[in-house]
Amino acid sequence: MSDQLPACPKCASEYVYQDQNLLICPECAHEWDPNQADIDEDAIVLKDAVGNLLAEGDKVTVVKDLKVKGTSTVIKVGTKATIKRFLPGDHDIDCKVDGSGDMLLKSSVVKKA
Repeated sequence: MSDQLPACPKCASEYVYQDQNLLICPECAHEWDPNQADIDEDAIVLKDAVGNLLAEGDKVTVVKDLKVKGTSTVIKVGTKATIKRFLPGDHDIDCKVDGSGDMLLKSSVVKKA
């Protein structure tokens, strides 16, 4: 029967068994429903300052003046940026800010353009 069951998505163990409608891995104790759509638990989901979902590649604008640490530069309200990727942590957006270059920003200081 184990020949018909898929390997564990967490640890790739082949010793998966079925318990009612769930599949269970005895090695890592991961349980999942094979009929349910796969959801990436490691994906970072971010919302902007007004609650819109953000995606990599989105164009955003800054909603408040930001001082750039270590310089006397200020990023003004309305400055546009392009999201390159999401990062875990406090400054969770890696983006390219117009006129300032690459920078890390918080999702709470931008809104989707």
